[in-house]
Amino acid sequence: MTFPEAYKTDLLKAIETVDLEKVNHAIAMLKQAREEGRHIFVCGNGGSASTASHFACDMVKGASFGREKRFRIMALTDSLPTITAYSNDVSYECIFVEQLKNFAKPGDVVMAISGSGNSPNVLRAVEYASSIGCRTIALSGRNGGKLGPLAEVNIQASNPHMGRIEDVHMIVAHMICYYFMDTEKTA
Repeated sequence: MTFPEAYKTDLLKAIETVDLEKVNHAIAMLKQAREEGRHIFVCGNGGSASTASHFACDMVKGASFGREKRFRIMALTDSLPTITAYSNDVSYECIFVEQLKNFAKPGDVVMAISGSGNSPNVLRAVEYASSIGCRTIALSGRNGGKLGPLAEVNIQASNPHMGRIEDVHMIVAHMICYYFMDTEKTA
């Protein structure tokens, strides 16, 4: 078996660990947030930051363009000046929570993405979000880390390999986005 074949085989096994009922729960939460005009915030580090940005883009454009009801979503990973200012002047641990303090309100949704489930800045964001009455979704990996139990819905890629965890998280993000793009087609 070649390396690409082995990777594909292992990725398919990783995808099988995803609880689709939890994906459906996340879809329902996001649909409710859209219907109520709530904000959705997404965060993560490294590859998870890229997934957060990609997800926000897909929801802002793909799941909103040409539709009467639109998603109010932003990736907390996308304001580099804000992130670097807080990192330099306060701490990296607060880069997401401080943005939430500016924008989040009770009933909003915070989606936190962490392959390890143990990123301190992501954990702080979910803790703060829960404390003010936001709903929370986690995309976690391995055993869920500390993040899994903190979130209202934990969509977990139970796999030890960070690359496959990140692959699965992107697939889950696309499951969610394409639910809105494909099942709610515009006229």
